[in-house]
Amino acid sequence: MNLAEGVQIVSLGILGVLMLASALGVVLLSNIVYSAFLLAMVFASISGLYILLNAGFVAAAQILVYVGAVNILILFGIMLVNKREDFQPVANAWIGKAATAAVCAGLFALLSSMVLATPWHLSSAIPAGEAAIEVIGQHFFSDFLLPFELASVLLLMALVGAIILARREYVPDEEPENEQKVLTLRERPRELVAAASNDLQND
Repeated sequence: MNLAEGVQIVSLGILGVLMLASALGVVLLSNIVYSAFLLAMVFASISGLYILLNAGFVAAAQILVYVGAVNILILFGIMLVNKREDFQPVANAWIGKAATAAVCAGLFALLSSMVLATPWHLSSAIPAGEAAIEVIGQHFFSDFLLPFELASVLLLMALVGAIILARREYVPDEEPENEQKVLTLRERPRELVAAASNDLQND
């Protein structure tokens, strides 16, 4: 084993431990903001694994899309909503925790069996090399165009939903009696800036 292989093995171990610890923090911490930041750490660790696999474009896409877009969108949604509710204990909460642990253990066993049963031999296909970005772009706009567009629409829907939930916080608790009810979301009253009228008076 030379120095390069040793560095790769050590980096793989560090990234694996960091990813598993961050993933456990995401599901175990009660503070949702901390969970969102740890989720960004999970995405960054996965990007490091892609770098070890010589998949530079996938690693950059992981950082740009998941850390720079999806995770930031989650943080914006959390901070825009900013709902504070008192904790109410749930009856028989251990049943849900036990079911979650059973599902996680089953998924772990399934993935472990797939890893052990998969023949990890080197493929005989010629690697794309520097033309990998062109090949991926061709697949994005031909074979995977529909999933690519659906993902962008899904992210847009999540952003609009976060904004709507944030605006609901401004609705007063008591509604005026004489106000006509319409199927629109009421906003916080704002002071109108009469900039145009001031400019006309100055002229």
